[in-house]
Amino acid sequence: METLINFFTVPILDIIDSPVFFIEVVVGGLSSGIMYSLVALGFVLIFKASGVFNFAQGVMALFAALTLVGIMGWGVPIPLAIIATIVVMIVLAIAIERLMLRPLVNQEQIVLFMSTLGLAYFLEGLGDTLWGSNVKKLDLGIPAKSFEYHGVLMNQFELFAAATAASMVVVLALFFHYTRIGRALRAVADDHQAALSVGIPLKSIWIVVWSVAGLVALVAGIMWGAKSGVQFSLSLIALKALPVLILGGFTSVPGAIVGGLIIGVGEKIAEVYWGPILGGAIEGWFAYMLALVFLLFRPQGLFGDKIIERV
Repeated sequence: METLINFFTVPILDIIDSPVFFIEVVVGGLSSGIMYSLVALGFVLIFKASGVFNFAQGVMALFAALTLVGIMGWGVPIPLAIIATIVVMIVLAIAIERLMLRPLVNQEQIVLFMSTLGLAYFLEGLGDTLWGSNVKKLDLGIPAKSFEYHGVLMNQFELFAAATAASMVVVLALFFHYTRIGRALRAVADDHQAALSVGIPLKSIWIVVWSVAGLVALVAGIMWGAKSGVQFSLSLIALKALPVLILGGFTSVPGAIVGGLIIGVGEKIAEVYWGPILGGAIEGWFAYMLALVFLLFRPQGLFGDKIIERV
């Protein structure tokens, strides 16, 4: 009983005693959440266009970061290396459409999911073969100094990542809602066959959306690689994107951002204030427990479309 009382009262007392520290924890959680959102955005793009969960999105972020570091290793200037990596991701999108998606049109969703699983292993092996498996440093000149703002310790890199993610979500939201390609993407997601019958070029749409998802993966790979180095554990960030998608909704671009912020802030607060009571190391599983609660009460997520089936 005493442990239960401490579970609820100790964090509240700590927040009251040190409000500035609490704000720093929240800011740190927001920065982590933005990084999760960058990966989740790629999942949302693919799901909106094909209705399939792209298990390879995390590996695409790794592959993009490895390619960028490898090209920079040849002495290519950073701007040209980024442009070259963008071209590589677009070529990859064309290859995926030609070799994987086109033969699987109108197949069951589980077949498409398994194909993305195979794609993940292929890209991971290809990246290892081309660029090696050792940890690589990615330095793009992004400032990473900490500074105080009204007594709150903040980091320049985290603010840069937040600004980048915010800009990207605005552009993607406008793209999906106010362009012909965006509307076509939503039509393709609803029904492939119906979209084809009204003249929507399914092949071109898939190339566009996989290219955009590749660019999102590149940005995510740059942010994560610059923060912790380009290493093969980077592909595991896809697993942390799962709770983000469950919270925000698999079809919502703004939901990916909001879900990421909730997960980022929630796990940081849980680790700092409830971790000592529960023995620590709860940051790794807190997001999944929060996602489980959402699945019980709102399975479509905060911004997902509610599915109503009439029998």
